[in-house]
Amino acid sequence: MTVRHPCRDDFPALLREFDGQPISYLDNAATTLKPRPVIQAVTEYYETNGANIHRGRHRLSEEASDAYEAARVVIARHLGAPANEVVLVRNTTEALNLVAGGLELPPDAYVVGCLDAHHSQLLPWRRAGRLETTRVDEHGRLDREHFRTLLRGRPRVVALTHCSNVTGVVHPVAELVAEVRAACDAVIVLDAAQSLPHRRIDVQELDVDFMAFSMHKMLGPTGVGVLFGRSERLARLRPLSVGGGMVDWVDLDGSVDRRIPYRFEAGTPAIASVIGSAAAIRYLEEQDTPRQHQHARELCAALVGGAVARPGVRLIGPPGTAGRIALASLRLDDRIPAGEVARLLSDSYGYMVRSGHMCAQPLVSGMAGGEVLRVSAYLYNDVPEIEGFYQALDELLSWIAPAAATGEKLS
Repeated sequence: MTVRHPCRDDFPALLREFDGQPISYLDNAATTLKPRPVIQAVTEYYETNGANIHRGRHRLSEEASDAYEAARVVIARHLGAPANEVVLVRNTTEALNLVAGGLELPPDAYVVGCLDAHHSQLLPWRRAGRLETTRVDEHGRLDREHFRTLLRGRPRVVALTHCSNVTGVVHPVAELVAEVRAACDAVIVLDAAQSLPHRRIDVQELDVDFMAFSMHKMLGPTGVGVLFGRSERLARLRPLSVGGGMVDWVDLDGSVDRRIPYRFEAGTPAIASVIGSAAAIRYLEEQDTPRQHQHARELCAALVGGAVARPGVRLIGPPGTAGRIALASLRLDDRIPAGEVARLLSDSYGYMVRSGHMCAQPLVSGMAGGEVLRVSAYLYNDVPEIEGFYQALDELLSWIAPAAATGEKLS
């Protein structure tokens, strides 16, 4: 009998079936499913309140404001940060754009990035300055010597990626930060969108100036991104958006911005989603046990082992399990469209996986030569699901590969 992870019952979406086939959700690097406590927190706000925050003195507004700010405190505590160093935005992309634009760099400012960066940690810096990216080796690990060479140019900003959403590699960020601090006085901006769902980060120990992540990748609702920033850095950052909610006073001659972090939070925010994010953090912290960490290692081993054992599949990333999360990007034969395979896995077998360039096209094009199939597991997944996925992939490829070899169109 298959043993199911006990927390699976907390996720209503996993009860769905397609044509009588239970679904297996393996697209967690894109977005995670939501547990009942998160859904209930969001629903409770809409059912019992629904008022705006920070703008009214009536009872409902004050209750909503208190719940919103309490959620900020929960998120801040999870990071080991003061609440006034946590800016609530829409997503990681907005957070990184806020920093890239808010630093007001000169057009020729030298910025060091990483080749395996998500487009959200690549394009804002390309727009803000002169970006050079650190190379990676054949398995997607950073070329440390090349990184040191780039640092000798004394960059104004170093934009780091903690974990690649393509290779699953977790970079030794503490070591990289130490090298940056020893080489120059660059502002260090960390994209933690893929790493924080799997491991806590204490910003009192990790000496970064800014860190961005999204709640929807760690069991929270969509529409909430978080920017952590040192208070002295935030104080010098120019707001990306202006308008209601971020000012204390406006007259015909000028305006006075609110204190940090509120000056960066113009307009009505995603109130219910922020409240739901606090429930997600609490749920994650309850799951932060040695047994769960072992479970994550088992998922990673199943994903990597299943890939390296198959001759018709090429794993994009390290062939081992050390220093990576439970994620595997697979390159199929050039004649087999990854998108079509993803659709068939979903419609015929109930496996939800991702296909494409993963919003990291320079890396995927360089390492894979084309689109990949990405399988990413999370705490509610089980090893038998991974094994079942590979069995389904084997079956599909057994008839797709011969058809592709003859040029026959898949349907």
